[in-house]
Amino acid sequence: MPSRLALLYALLLVPFSLALTTHERLVNLAAAGNGVIKLDTYTFDLLTAPKRNWTAAIHFTALDPRRRCAPCAEFNPAWQAVAKAWSTVDQAHKDNHFFGTIDFDDGQAVFQKLSLASAPVVYVYPATEGSRAPASGKSAPFKYDFSSGFEAGPLAEQLSPHTPIPIPYRDPINWGRVISSGFIGLGVLAAIKFASPLLKSRWAWAAGCLVTTLVMTSGLMFTRIRASPYTGRDGGWIAAGFQNQFGQEVHVVAVVYGLLAFAFTMLTLVVPLQRSPQRQRIQVYLWTTVIMIVYSMLVSLFRVKNRGYPFKLFL
Repeated sequence: MPSRLALLYALLLVPFSLALTTHERLVNLAAAGNGVIKLDTYTFDLLTAPKRNWTAAIHFTALDPRRRCAPCAEFNPAWQAVAKAWSTVDQAHKDNHFFGTIDFDDGQAVFQKLSLASAPVVYVYPATEGSRAPASGKSAPFKYDFSSGFEAGPLAEQLSPHTPIPIPYRDPINWGRVISSGFIGLGVLAAIKFASPLLKSRWAWAAGCLVTTLVMTSGLMFTRIRASPYTGRDGGWIAAGFQNQFGQEVHVVAVVYGLLAFAFTMLTLVVPLQRSPQRQRIQVYLWTTVIMIVYSMLVSLFRVKNRGYPFKLFL
């Protein structure tokens, strides 16, 4: 009779010993794979056993070069980095969540069973027993959304709600960006040093103010606010009507205004200072001609803008 009771007791303990053995085996496989369990059909069924008190994030991929899966190769480093970050947490938390990777060539039956026709895919299987089992009792896996890209940061962020503690992943320092930023900073400082005489010149500031004034009065902000195209669909750069303007039109109007202002400035300020009567006369004729021609262009532009305007100067 006692032997029968002992046998019955042993039979009752078999499921618990098997579950414990399964968990220990998964822990050993994870440690051997640097935090990632390399799965096949058998170990996949082991990891996703119906009765489990652990969670598992499984990466379905096709890394064989013959499969020509470029997204698989692109995503794999991010997956390995997140799994490696998880392997650094405390043993008590680490052993309650596993990372696994199953390649198409190692588990075609699994891909067929889950109706997976593309890769990469990431599923997170919740626990079905214990305190971490969903209160609703649902055991359907969570599918990772690749709309965030193939980077490791978004992957760790989306997986963290399903792990015992958040995954301690940190993006590695981009030394290339740091070095390039340093060179750019040194270049800016050197440019400021060599350009300091120009920045201290009142003539440089005066020229900058004049250019800014010309561009703004020519309608730059008007075209920016309305998101006007640079040219028309037919390639034209003048928009009919005073409520319309193209981007190229701003440049042309600014040049016209600038030439007229420069010509008037030369005629009123520079020409009177000429001591030679002949040189003074030539410059009067020159700048008067420039004013007449450029002003004729301005009137022509006005005629295009205002359809039906009857007057013109030369053009």
